[in-house]
Amino acid sequence: MSILGLKKKQPKTFKVKVITMDAEMEFSCEVKWKGKDLFDLVCRTVGLRETWFFGLRYTVKDTYAWLKQEKRVLDQEVPKDSPITFHFLAKFFPEKVEEELVQEITQHLFFLQVKKQILDEEIFCSPEASVLLASYAVQAKYGDYDPNFHKPGFLAQDELLPKRVLMQYQMTADMWEEKITAWYAEHRGIARDEAEMEYLKIAQDLEMYGVSYFAITQNKRDTDLLLGVDAQGLHIYNPNSKLNPNKSFPWSGIRNISYSEKEFTIKPLDKKKDVFKFYSSQLRVNKLILQLCIGNHDLFMRRRKVDSIEVQQMKAQAKEEKARKKMERQILAREKQMREEAERAKEEMERRLFQLQDEARLANEALLRSEETADLLAEKAQIAEEEAKLLAHKAADAEQDRQRLEVSAMKTKEEKRQMEQKMREAEQLAVKLVEQSERRLKEADHLKQDLTEAKDAERRAKQKLLEITKTTYPLIAAYSAPPAPPAPPEATDFAYESASSRLDFKDSDMKRLSMEIERERLEYMEKSKHLQDQLKELKTEIESLKLEEQQQQAGVYSLRSEARGYPPEPAYQPHSNRNSAYMSQMGFFEEV
Repeated sequence: MSILGLKKKQPKTFKVKVITMDAEMEFSCEVKWKGKDLFDLVCRTVGLRETWFFGLRYTVKDTYAWLKQEKRVLDQEVPKDSPITFHFLAKFFPEKVEEELVQEITQHLFFLQVKKQILDEEIFCSPEASVLLASYAVQAKYGDYDPNFHKPGFLAQDELLPKRVLMQYQMTADMWEEKITAWYAEHRGIARDEAEMEYLKIAQDLEMYGVSYFAITQNKRDTDLLLGVDAQGLHIYNPNSKLNPNKSFPWSGIRNISYSEKEFTIKPLDKKKDVFKFYSSQLRVNKLILQLCIGNHDLFMRRRKVDSIEVQQMKAQAKEEKARKKMERQILAREKQMREEAERAKEEMERRLFQLQDEARLANEALLRSEETADLLAEKAQIAEEEAKLLAHKAADAEQDRQRLEVSAMKTKEEKRQMEQKMREAEQLAVKLVEQSERRLKEADHLKQDLTEAKDAERRAKQKLLEITKTTYPLIAAYSAPPAPPAPPEATDFAYESASSRLDFKDSDMKRLSMEIERERLEYMEKSKHLQDQLKELKTEIESLKLEEQQQQAGVYSLRSEARGYPPEPAYQPHSNRNSAYMSQMGFFEEV
């Protein structure tokens, strides 16, 4: 046998492409498969059990047809392409979607198909209803509205309204989005399947919902009409109006529908009514009309009967599934609420933390200011102590000069009288120095008191910082007080004795004594002048120190008031007898 004589081997399978509303699938089918085999395979793949609403539609020439389940696929007028393309769509529509659509996948497929028909203007929808339906579509896609996440413009890429509605009003895309978002915000808490069901419940009330239109002519008049087939019956329309039918034949009022080539006959259940006949010129369309009439009538009768065991099981399972999902949504809502409360508490804690950090920063700044003030006061106290020592040294020098004057005054009675006079003058000056030294001492004591108060303010600032940060900081060691002035020396009592003696001097002795007295007088005057100069210098220095301390004291009180948090106190006015008191304690002068 030659090779040319062999017959060409026939393939055992063929490729099929099925397009659903949200996916595309490809299958390899056997040549002997019937339409039911392919349809069942698609339903199992999708997970659909309510199969009576759906079918596989394909395009043939200028119209469409539904794949018959009792015939082989390849024996029907399907396209000869490879793969053969079918559309998995709803063929029949329920009267009440909420009662008849049980499975969530069934609701989802109906939602997608009806939404596409409204956007493609196959179903007429008013602008108000279009906006409301668009808001439910957005809720089904994006979930609850969140202004922090759904910023203006988030619907720019979504097709939500029919073009006819967009062209009917002079509104921008942002304005339409604002209207849709206003409705969308009110749907908070609605799950995706609930939003899709609300969409279908609104859509099923539209006049063109679920209606299949066909061009027909009336008996003997050749009047162009439209035939509408839906779940409730047959409707006759004018070609220019698909909303309001001229005549309707509900399934409950039809006794029989007969078909003979191009002629259809509708016989009403009421025999008194006239029989209605119409013509359709295309054979394929006539077969499609008859197929839709039979299917819709069967579903109409099925709805009036008790549900089958399969449907009852599906409804029970769907009820349990809805209850479970409702409980899960409630749990999710509680968790979301708890998470939001936790986030709010976290934000409050962060705000409180920032506040405490600010308070800690201010407390640290106050502490630093207190430490600086304490250092400044300690430095001033040290300077005052050094100045007091200097004054004490100068007072000691003055005391030595006075003692020398007292010794010189004992030589003669006249010299003694003169020296007593000078001693009184020196004593007056010494008294003034003592008074100034007492004032200086009191000022030094006041500085020590201010230093102690500054240390107390510092400790209070540290305590406040500890209360804020809950952290223990080491206390600053107390500054040691300046050493106490040395104990005054014991007073020495001088006893002046007067003795009257008669002495005889020679002339030479008298001259020599006069010269010696004159020399000692001059020395005394020089020493007295030197003492007066030193006292004047001491007085000038004391006055300049008092002026400088008054200025510094005002700054110390201001810093102390800031550290305590009180208003500034008036500047301290030093007493005039501070230095003299201090010098008196030092024991530099003795009572004459």
